[in-house]
Amino acid sequence: MHVVRGCVAALVVLTAGAAQAAVERVPFDGGVQRGAIVVRTAERRLYLSLGDGTALRYPVAVGKFGKAWSGVARIDGKYVEPAWSPPAEVKRDNPHMPNVIPPGPNNPMGARALTLSGGEYAIHGTTRKMRASIGTAASYGCIRMYNEDVIDLFDRVAVGTTVYVTH
Repeated sequence: MHVVRGCVAALVVLTAGAAQAAVERVPFDGGVQRGAIVVRTAERRLYLSLGDGTALRYPVAVGKFGKAWSGVARIDGKYVEPAWSPPAEVKRDNPHMPNVIPPGPNNPMGARALTLSGGEYAIHGTTRKMRASIGTAASYGCIRMYNEDVIDLFDRVAVGTTVYVTH
């Protein structure tokens, strides 16, 4: 079991949404190399550049007010159904939360986690209770996706993939 430490996913209770992948192929001129990820926080969208003037577009949840960030990172880890260790900030806001949440339906990392260099953030799945947060600013800085979408993305990217987070 791998424990993802430090990813600052928000633990809010929201209503469950429909279980269907939301990825779509769209025209894209992001000015990045094939295989790069671009997260546009204002759009609440993640783009995977296909290098032919198109990208796969996924809806995401992004950092809530005061937690949003921008910059360049690389995927430095890929984890299937990881355990999660909440960082101090999340524990402070949720003092009764356990120190480690094992893999499973109540784990905020969801089905997959792509950890990012340069901080305590990840691109990851979600729980059924937090599905409704996709398309909003709700996390502590992580990029949250539907589980079916993060599984699709996970299978398409490698450790070392460049991730651009812009407003």
